[in-house]
Amino acid sequence: MDLYEYQARDLFEKHGVPVLAGIVAQTPEEAKAAAEKIGGVTVVKAQVKVGGRGKAGGVKVAKTADEAYEHAKAILGMDIKGHTVHQVMIAQGADIAEEYYFSVLLDRANRTYLAMCSVEGGMEIEQLAEERPEALAKVPVSALTGIDAETAQKIVDEAGFPEELKSEVAAVIQKLWGVFDKEDATLVEVNPLVKTGDGKILALDGKVSLDDNAGFRQEGHAALVDERTEDPLEAKAKENDLNYVKLDGQVGVIGNGAGLVMSTLDVVAYAGENHGGVKPANFLDIGGGANAEVMANGLDVILGDEQVKSVFVNVFGGITSCDAVANGIVKALEILGDTATKPLVVRLDGNNVEEGRRILDEANHPLVTLAATMDEGADKAAELAHAAN
Repeated sequence: MDLYEYQARDLFEKHGVPVLAGIVAQTPEEAKAAAEKIGGVTVVKAQVKVGGRGKAGGVKVAKTADEAYEHAKAILGMDIKGHTVHQVMIAQGADIAEEYYFSVLLDRANRTYLAMCSVEGGMEIEQLAEERPEALAKVPVSALTGIDAETAQKIVDEAGFPEELKSEVAAVIQKLWGVFDKEDATLVEVNPLVKTGDGKILALDGKVSLDDNAGFRQEGHAALVDERTEDPLEAKAKENDLNYVKLDGQVGVIGNGAGLVMSTLDVVAYAGENHGGVKPANFLDIGGGANAEVMANGLDVILGDEQVKSVFVNVFGGITSCDAVANGIVKALEILGDTATKPLVVRLDGNNVEEGRRILDEANHPLVTLAATMDEGADKAAELAHAAN
């Protein structure tokens, strides 16, 4: 789960990271009241989970509370890269002398954590990494020790901070690690981390992504969800513990195992080129427990997507055998009843495949078409989706 900037700021403050005052507002009146409370120069910042807010006009400096009101009035309701602005953060103005960059993230490729730091902050880190990679220090972080004093010192050394700043920046970096560790984050990024005119180090703009898998030990994280911006289908899938991601296509995809589902997406996209350019509509991995309830929940989510015109169920029987999957499909269609109206193409292979196919043949459901191979199934699903458009 990605957090809004104001939520990241609040987590920073909770863990002792030095930040400036910030108050979230959902109306121009609230923005004005917040600016009056903070006092002095403030910055009105659109709260959306996407970059490029400044270029889109979503970040404005306000010298007075009245200006904050006018800026909030203009920014609220704005569309920034497809994201509607429902709230703004009124942030205390800062006397910025220098801008730096710091982040710590989950490095999946190397199965560890990675800290990145630069004395050249403010710009997009992708641009810096491409244009001046030597200016971006990359320091592996042990999961056992985290960013302790020694690692923090190594980070500021490799990033090239001047001697007089190293100890203070290192202390802030350790506190940011505390956010990452204690909140079960997968990313904590500060851009910019700044030195103010009076020499203080502050986290001025934060980005935090939390690990949803840690929700069972992070009860407070549920309150951070903004239901206004949640995709209803993804929210429904999450309630049913389904691994689902909505895509912009017409062929619903169900598979067991992330690798198989990813392959299925590719095959459907390729087959769709011959059928009007139809594409996969989702990623849905039902895992190994493809019983009737799981299958029904998966189909319910996919069939609730108005863009879906057909569904391709691609299952390789392993621990869960093909006959169990077939029974799951038959019972799922019984459970869904009249709400199931879109054609299903089913390809089964692996453990007990003949019995699985026999069960589906005997059920003879009018919506179900059996396919012998993955390519055949993808082609048929794409054909049916195109015909329904």
